Amino acid sequence: MTEIVTRPAQHQQRVNHVQPLLALARAETRLFLRDKFTSLLGVGLPAAVLAGLGAVRALREPSEVFGGMRFVDFYAPSLLAISIAVLGLQNLPTGLATYREKGILRRLSATPASPAAVLVVQLLLNFVAVAVGTVLMVTVAVAVFEVPAPRHPLGFGLAFVCGTAAVFAIGLVIAAVAPRARVAAGMGTVAFMLTQFFAGVYLPKFLLPDVVVRIGEFVPPGAGALQGAWTGGGADPVQLVVMALTAAVAAGVAVRLFRWE
Repeated sequence: MTEIVTRPAQHQQRVNHVQPLLALARAETRLFLRDKFTSLLGVGLPAAVLAGLGAVRALREPSEVFGGMRFVDFYAPSLLAISIAVLGLQNLPTGLATYREKGILRRLSATPASPAAVLVVQLLLNFVAVAVGTVLMVTVAVAVFEVPAPRHPLGFGLAFVCGTAAVFAIGLVIAAVAPRARVAAGMGTVAFMLTQFFAGVYLPKFLLPDVVVRIGEFVPPGAGALQGAWTGGGADPVQLVVMALTAAVAAGVAVRLFRWE
C-alpha cells in the first residue's frame, strides 16, 4: 500500500524537476539563436574559412611540404579549434558571468529551475553547437574539396569529445573566477588566442618551430590528436589522456570556485 502511494508521488516529483529544465532549455536555445553573430561565428566560421582557402587553386594542389597532401587537407583539422574555442572560451564563460552579474543565477535559486540547471543547459547547448559546427566543417571539407574523411572515426570522436571537454572546463574556470562579464570576456579572448596559436590556426604548423608544434599537441583542444585521427595514423593516446585529465582537473577547480552570486 505504501509503495502504491509513494510511486505516484515520486513520478510527480520527477515531472516537477524535468518541466522547468525543459522550459529553461527552450528559453536558452531561443536566446542562443537570437544572438546570430555568436551562433554563426561559432558554428559556421571554420567551414567559411575553409571555403575561402579552398577557392584558391594553389592550395588545392599536392605539395611535398605537406608530405604529398594538399594545403586544405593539412589545414582542415586545425580549423576545428575555432568553433570549440569560440563557444567554450568566449560564449560560455561570458554568458555565465553575465547571468551572475545581473543576479539571474541568484533569482533562479528561488525557483524550481536551479542555477545548476542553467550550468547544465549552457554546457549542453554549447556542446551541441560545437558538434554541429564540426559536422558542417567536415562535410564541406569532404563534399566540396574532396578532403578524405577522417581515417579513424572512433579516434576522431574521442579526440573531439576530450578536447571539447577540456576547453569547456577551462571556460568554466574563467566563469568561476571572473568578477564581471567584461573580465570574463577579456580572459576568454586571451585563452582563445593562445589555443588558436598552438592549434596552428594563425600560422599553419609547417611555419611554426617544432617545439611550438609539440607543445600545441597538448594544449586544448588538442589539435594534434584531431589531425592524427583525421589525416594521420590515429589519435595519440597520450594526448587524449592529457585532454581528459585537463577536463577533469579544470572542472573540479571550477566547481570549487564557482559562485552563484
